[in-house]
Amino acid sequence: MSMTQRVGQLIICISASQIESEEGEALLSFRTAILSSDGILPLWRPEDPDPCKWKGVTCDPKTKRVIQLNLRNHKLSGSISPDLGKLEHLKILALHNNNFYGTIPSELGNCTQLEAIYLQGNYLSGSIPSELGNLSELQFLDISGNSLSGYIPGSLGKLDKLIAFNVSNNFLLGLIPSEGVLTNFAESSFSGNRDLCGKQINIKACKNNGGGSGPSSDSPLAQTQGGKKKYSGRLFISASATVGALLLVALMCFWGCFLYKKFGKNDGNSLALAMDVSGGASIVMFHGDLPYSSKDIIKKLETLNKEHIIGCGGFGTVYKLAMDDGNIFALKRIVKLNEGFDRFFERELEILGSIKHRYLVNLRGYCNSPSSKLLIYDFLSGGSLDEALHERSEQLNWDARLNIIMEAAKGLAYLHHDCSPRIIHLDIKSSNILLDGNLEARVSDFGLAKLLEDEESHITTIVAGTFGYLAPEYMQSGRATEKTDVYSFGVLVLEVLSGKRPTDASFIEKGLNIVGWLNFLITENRQREIVDPNCEGVQVKSLDALLSVAIQCVSSSPEDRPTMHRVVQLLESEVVTPCPSDFYDSNSDREL
Repeated sequence: MSMTQRVGQLIICISASQIESEEGEALLSFRTAILSSDGILPLWRPEDPDPCKWKGVTCDPKTKRVIQLNLRNHKLSGSISPDLGKLEHLKILALHNNNFYGTIPSELGNCTQLEAIYLQGNYLSGSIPSELGNLSELQFLDISGNSLSGYIPGSLGKLDKLIAFNVSNNFLLGLIPSEGVLTNFAESSFSGNRDLCGKQINIKACKNNGGGSGPSSDSPLAQTQGGKKKYSGRLFISASATVGALLLVALMCFWGCFLYKKFGKNDGNSLALAMDVSGGASIVMFHGDLPYSSKDIIKKLETLNKEHIIGCGGFGTVYKLAMDDGNIFALKRIVKLNEGFDRFFERELEILGSIKHRYLVNLRGYCNSPSSKLLIYDFLSGGSLDEALHERSEQLNWDARLNIIMEAAKGLAYLHHDCSPRIIHLDIKSSNILLDGNLEARVSDFGLAKLLEDEESHITTIVAGTFGYLAPEYMQSGRATEKTDVYSFGVLVLEVLSGKRPTDASFIEKGLNIVGWLNFLITENRQREIVDPNCEGVQVKSLDALLSVAIQCVSSSPEDRPTMHRVVQLLESEVVTPCPSDFYDSNSDREL
């Protein structure tokens, strides 16, 4: 592959690189793997012949070889490129306090002149590479505050020059190597790993191997057996959800940049955000749900600008559309993706327009403009569940939270079991649960992931789902089933119970997400502590039953999760006051 081709893989458009050194290529590869930052990496100008001028890169003044890569505290999101292993003269690698995920590259073992590795405060998962034991010059190794699992490699005991070592606050297990330099470090270097044992922490017997030392910590068998312990599923959930949450950060950054580039410099009173409806737009109404002429609707659409924006998400920008008679609607704008977009989109919209249910947001019609599709929904005055939980001073009480959970479950169950064809939502989250003036919940944005799918390849052209809510198997394979939504619903229940977002800072500091926090509380029989202390009227019996449902929904194994049909049954029979189910009445919840 030519250098021009490599550079073409960068996220941003750049010119052909003039950097010819192998180290320059390695740094570009590192740059390519990063999805977002606080703005430091765009300062890396590939046309500069000397990468030593890039911020965060330090070179030896004589040899011009890279000896230090220091990018701490720059909100870097992405994986750590294994090509860093080509920086053979690197002495300091400082990438701590960022949002890196994935594994620690074993190729770092090739950087035999490394003296310090600082990777603490990220979301790194997987095992500690035994190849780090090749770094004979290493003096400082800090990989604390991540989501690392498995055994501590015995090869690290060979690092005779090591004077600072920290693997605390991970998910490591097994016997700490008792030979070599690791015996010199105190308990604080290993704290926060519940399944470690060894004389360094005064715990002789390991929980996961009956007190024995287990397989050699460097062997593949050790890693395999370690992965089958009781925490492996929980760790996989935490790590996978972390990967997905960072995709949300990247997506939000993309939308922010897009909106600013397209609209930010225009005057607010101009038609900078006009819907491009004057050049041949047409209105399609479902079942006469819009009591206006197409001319009246288009006239209103032409007046919309950035002052009317009420939301911006992964599927498009949302505007508030107020008609002359006082009726208000929500308008979601989706930009067309390709030439075959119209036919596929209109066919799918006909299906979504036919869906009527009490707990689903009503799609009334759409506008087919030359450059975009404008979906017209009912406007719900209560805003989103996300706003109600996290942005308002007035807290939801226990009964309101239970009702919202039940109503969201019924809406999702209808999509899974009563629609033809069945619909997988793919983006269940609190911002997609809308509330009316009485705090009754409606599921929104259902079916939009399918609408933005490539009909030929069946590959979604945008990132479906939101970080913190994504099921681990979906993150791994990209294949979605109804059980993918069930997992997201379980996370939603935990969010409603706790009043904390799935990626709350209090979890992230410990390398967890909300599911990982729940699992930790369960191990200490403290699961009731997950409930929001500001929530009034909590009933212990209902809380325990609801936690049981949530735990089933966020199981690491899709086969162990209940269907949404079963979730509704459990909620009605065990969580709320038993009453006849309007979900099972085929007509009572639908708007006829």
